[in-house]
Amino acid sequence: MEDYPRVARSLVGCRVDVVSIQYDPTIWGGADGEFVLDFVHALHLPAVTTLHAIARRPTAAQRRVVAELVEASAATVVMSQVAAGLLAKAYGIGAGRVDVISHGVPDLPLVEPAAAKASLGLGEAPFLLSFGLLGPGKGFELAIAAMPAVVAAVPGARYVILGPTHPDLLRQEGEAYRRSLQEQIRKLGLAANVELVDRFVGRTELGRWLQAADIVVTPYPNVDQTVSGTLAHAMGAGKPIVSTPFAHASELLAGGRGVLAKPDPEALAVAFITLLGDPAKRKLIGGRAHAYSRDMLWPGIGQRYGELFERVAQTQRRTVGRPILESARA
Repeated sequence: MEDYPRVARSLVGCRVDVVSIQYDPTIWGGADGEFVLDFVHALHLPAVTTLHAIARRPTAAQRRVVAELVEASAATVVMSQVAAGLLAKAYGIGAGRVDVISHGVPDLPLVEPAAAKASLGLGEAPFLLSFGLLGPGKGFELAIAAMPAVVAAVPGARYVILGPTHPDLLRQEGEAYRRSLQEQIRKLGLAANVELVDRFVGRTELGRWLQAADIVVTPYPNVDQTVSGTLAHAMGAGKPIVSTPFAHASELLAGGRGVLAKPDPEALAVAFITLLGDPAKRKLIGGRAHAYSRDMLWPGIGQRYGELFERVAQTQRRTVGRPILESARA
């Protein structure tokens, strides 16, 4: 516990104007990540906090940690409008305390899937993709359960789940969840149609997988989820996306930029089959997603953060009346 304030105090004398805090309760110590408060209260510098995970129905302890962190920060960032609204409604944090800066995405060109499939040795069969760290909160079992109906309607259709098991889950349970998906695939007779690719891929290779996909699937069962980097990344590649209507998906995929389906196998199967049978619609939806994501490209997101950091630094200079570094040394 003492490590957190010690690290904060160690920044005194460094050439630092603003500290960027990335807050998710699972990566900070203590109940609900409360040790972040020990860090921020020990800082002699202004902090800009980005909230990655916000409970929609917070406990009193969760509400206290988030509210105190926001109060101690010079600025707070969330990555969706729905997250900003949630802070106001469930945490009593006014809109004036929050900046909305979208999740960043790489700049991937629009590419016909057929052209990219060859580079991965995928063949020409219709191809659905989910990617990211494997874990039970992602709803992969729902999408797998939809595949028998998809294969019956679109013979040869494939579904690939790309990514290693989440390291926290791996430490707690080993590969039990992955084995449960493999058993589900076996029982459904989908060994030729569903594949789990158990490895981390870098940015370039992930880009090829995305470009090769005919559809990207985010089947998350938690409809309260306020941010998804996976979803944002798929939009940046101009992919037609089928998603459950979790909060961030409902926001990003509005206006015909994707297809929302209830988190059950039948609804997902209908959405998959409909899109696989309509190349023109896939192209239209993917094009809309790609155009929308231009404001989410990393250079623009970096610029917005840079402007926010500078604004905070200038405010601190005016308040203190001398450079932040000198103030921190005092």
